[in-house]
Amino acid sequence: MRYSILFLILLLKGTGGYGQADTATYLSSIKAELQKEWPKNRTINLVFHGHSVPSGYFKTPFVNTFDSYPYQVLKQLKERYPNAVVNVIVTAIGGENSESGEKRFRRDVLSHRPDILFIDYALNDRMMGTGRSRIAWEKMIKAAQEQLIPVILLTPTPHQQFPMTGSASAYAPFAAGIRELAKKYNTGLADSYAAFEQKLKEGHSVTEYMSQVNHPNKEGHAVVAREIMKWF
Repeated sequence: MRYSILFLILLLKGTGGYGQADTATYLSSIKAELQKEWPKNRTINLVFHGHSVPSGYFKTPFVNTFDSYPYQVLKQLKERYPNAVVNVIVTAIGGENSESGEKRFRRDVLSHRPDILFIDYALNDRMMGTGRSRIAWEKMIKAAQEQLIPVILLTPTPHQQFPMTGSASAYAPFAAGIRELAKKYNTGLADSYAAFEQKLKEGHSVTEYMSQVNHPNKEGHAVVAREIMKWF
């Protein structure tokens, strides 16, 4: 992978507590690569690591790959950068939590040499708590940054058995913790949780965006894709 001096500086700042990465500069080198034309361009690998949502599960066991957010992002990137060669690589596994994902991280994720890494595990981390979840996320972030890979963290999508706000909210603490990690390690953040909260404030219901209790439908995945596309 080839990176500009500016990009290397931004990544190295990640362990220094400088705050969440800036959307205007964080992926500047990648965006420059996406704009190159043949024969000067190269393949850009986007790796999506996580659980059933990035895997594309809609109504289990149906996997709707092309309406899942990784492929909605690919479609939008190709519209924005028509000369780019972009690979979407999904290393997510349905039902998996971040501890399991961390154990196979070097073998299954870093082996693909990501140009950008997306991590989305919070929905399945509820059963093990924020403490254990944070440890696993930090291990993955550090391992990626050791290889100078830019990371974008995702806060959870909705789970219809739990309200998004109030004292009964099971996932608000996870969303808050992921935002803290983005600031601590100077990573990118796609704040899906905040985006869905905004939809509720606008008068929408969570059910409009869900295919089953904890899997978004096409419109729900589109909400996540829009948050990711802010970085491009």
